[in-house]
Amino acid sequence: MKETGSPTLSGRVASLHLHPDEGGMPLRSIDAIEVVADKGILGNPRYFGRPSRRQVSLIEREQISEHAVTLELQSIAPGAVRANIETTGINLIALIGQQVRIGDAVLLFYAPRTPCYKMDAICQGLKDLMENSKQGVMAQVVKSGKITVGDGIQVVEAVRQA
Repeated sequence: MKETGSPTLSGRVASLHLHPDEGGMPLRSIDAIEVVADKGILGNPRYFGRPSRRQVSLIEREQISEHAVTLELQSIAPGAVRANIETTGINLIALIGQQVRIGDAVLLFYAPRTPCYKMDAICQGLKDLMENSKQGVMAQVVKSGKITVGDGIQVVEAVRQA
């Protein structure tokens, strides 16, 4: 893989979260995750190893803060919007179709997240706000590795569309 540098990419991992074994329960904040190529996040039993590209979800803390302001909330807590990785300093939607290095891992950002009804449980109207490029992205694990809070985010290469 050829590394492509970009001065506009200065993103970092702000927080990491694992889904609980039982649906609907709050996500658990952690300092590091291990991702496995084509399987997902090790220790995330509800989603690990499913036959799906839906392996890791990401969203920007700046986007979450913007939603909080729009909804007249003081803040939305890390992990509340149910993303595995929350970032700062980078536009994730702009990276759809790119392979991105985070820590030791490489992820393919392949689509925007689809917000679910659980967003309106945080605050009525949040689900609708999380549309039109304001909801983060879904990723598939291309290269296994460890991701920790504070890791940088860097584009590795564009995926060639057929």
